[in-house]
This record gives sequence, C-alpha cells and structure tokens, in this order.
Amino acid sequence: MNAIGWFDIYVEDMDRATKFYETVFAAKLEQMGDPTSEMQMMAFPTEMTHYGAGGALSKTPHGKPGPGGTVIYFNAEDCAVEEGRVAEAGGQVVRPKFSIGEFGFVSLVIDTEGNMIGISSMK
Repeated sequence: MNAIGWFDIYVEDMDRATKFYETVFAAKLEQMGDPTSEMQMMAFPTEMTHYGAGGALSKTPHGKPGPGGTVIYFNAEDCAVEEGRVAEAGGQVVRPKFSIGEFGFVSLVIDTEGNMIGISSMK
C-alpha cells in the first residue's frame, strides 16, 4: 500500500487557485462533489488505477492554506518547465530547480494561496 491515498490543498480563493494550478501544470481541474457538503473542491486529473495519489484543491472552514506545513510534490517530465510558468500564474519560485541526487530534481514554489509545493522530475 502506498503511504498517500489522497491530498487536499487548502485555498482561500478557489477561482484564483484553480487558475494557478491549471496554468502551471497545463491541466484542467474538474469540479468534484463533497460528501460532507462542507467543501468546495476542484480535482486534479487522476487515474485511480495508476501509481500515486489523487487530490484536490479544497475550500473549507476546517482548514487554511499556508507555508511551513506539509509539502506536496507534483510529478513532471522536467520540473523547470512548470517552474517557468509559476510567476505568470501569480506564484513565486522559492528554490529553482536543484538536484536531489539519484532521485532527480525538485523546484519549490509558492502558489497564489501561500502554500509551498514541490515539482519533482528525473530530468
């Protein structure tokens, strides 16, 4: 069993956050229902039969965005490509692409909501 089964990235402004992630990752997020009726959610493209975890941007009174907590690492072919879209999408590059040895490369960025995320690649 993989350690992670799902993730939520908490946001204050769903439209702004959705635009950021769609721009940086060149992917379409889709509205998803919340069984508790307490959250507004926009899901990342997910194939539940493949390796890795799915997740969503989530707006709820029970969680707030912010740096210094858990960091989610998104997979990419070359993290420099997505890193290059961060500023135009309203985010900030914290640490440009750097080597993590045999595990590839990572870029650390802050989204429009103040969350730090990682972008990871083998190139």
